[in-house]
Amino acid sequence: MARVRNIEIEDVSGEARAVYERIQRDYGPFGNMLRVFAHRPPALRHVFGLLLESASDAVISKRHLEIVLVTASKAAACAYCVAHHAPRLVEQGLPAETVERILEPDVPGLDPVDRLVRDYAAQVTRDPARVSDALFARLREHFSEEQVVELTLRTALCAFFNRFNEALGIEIEDDALTLPLA
Repeated sequence: MARVRNIEIEDVSGEARAVYERIQRDYGPFGNMLRVFAHRPPALRHVFGLLLESASDAVISKRHLEIVLVTASKAAACAYCVAHHAPRLVEQGLPAETVERILEPDVPGLDPVDRLVRDYAAQVTRDPARVSDALFARLREHFSEEQVVELTLRTALCAFFNRFNEALGIEIEDDALTLPLA
């Protein structure tokens, strides 16, 4: 159980409730995190609203997004986020073994652009001040400025979720644990 009490959907009103409902319906089994986020309706509206709007206005592929999310979550050791996003990355065509070993430098199953996205997400997560000019130049060979901003935003936002979930002890939902990995 999380370190704070859960707020059920019935106890959320207005725009925050609409976002809560839409996340539950369209985004996946993130109910335990939503129940904690509901303590702060403005955060629920804006943070999850950003996720919903980004999904409807995607500027990077789902594959690259999930590489970012799994890489950042594994680097931060966030079991909650890994449990939710590893199956999604498998759905994007990566073998389960690749997803499991994604932080290993020579993990098989990543094409050169996948590896570049992984390397960037790992560096932004671990030490953003040391993103090299060479790494950034390689990103610019494959992605527009808008896409680089999105990759960076989603990596940083994932780090926020990793810290939030781990600090507050948010448990993985049973239905997230039953998602197939292969």
